[in-house]
Amino acid sequence: MLMGKRSSHGALGLRLAEPGCIAKVERRSPPPTWGEDREQGYLHRVRPQSDGQRQLIEAIDRHHLTIALGPAGTGKTYLAVSAAVAALDAGEVGRIVLTRPAVEAGERLGYLPGDIGEKLAPYLRPLNDALNERLGGRRVKQLMTEGAIEIAPIAFMRGRTLNNAFIVIDEAQNCTYGQIKMMLTRLGWHSTMVVTGDPDQSDLLDGLSGLAEIACRLDPIANIAVVRLGDGDIVRHSLVAEMLTVL
Repeated sequence: MLMGKRSSHGALGLRLAEPGCIAKVERRSPPPTWGEDREQGYLHRVRPQSDGQRQLIEAIDRHHLTIALGPAGTGKTYLAVSAAVAALDAGEVGRIVLTRPAVEAGERLGYLPGDIGEKLAPYLRPLNDALNERLGGRRVKQLMTEGAIEIAPIAFMRGRTLNNAFIVIDEAQNCTYGQIKMMLTRLGWHSTMVVTGDPDQSDLLDGLSGLAEIACRLDPIANIAVVRLGDGDIVRHSLVAEMLTVL
């Protein structure tokens, strides 16, 4: 594995501000119109709101493999996708590969209508949402058509080698040990991988999730970053942090 990874653009194009600043996408104000021009109003800079988010951004910049653990609302997925977009824009990778397990959150929806893409769309929607917010819907569609962005379930990853790519494995708490191990071994040359998840919110049966064990085993390896976010890193509604302390 390559060592000493660092982007010449600084944190893969993600702007680091002073501690305590607001973590958000900066927007030109005011946007000219609310239509097609709205997609042009976003600057590709993200600032951390907490020390944990700062550590995550720096870890992604310096390592080819980063595992981000933390509760809901800590920005794990958003920061990983933002780093992927910045790396693609800077020409540091040739494509973005986003993947997550197609696991239902405690429900059984039965057979979904449509072709394979339509069946998987509800499971992959959160990744689409993050991309649309960072790039705008029109550019996301264009990049997906060109093959520069791929969104696929974990089940489609076996047997592949992902070279020159930025890979985000989202909701990894819903992967078994074997699935995560399979995904980690997809990492190819000139690639960066970020694994995100909350070990406390697995939708698998007890004992099946492999995320916590994988993180524990890889933590001692110097060239792999394991970042643990906490309640203080939650950037959603303040009630989310309060609820998670008692639920």
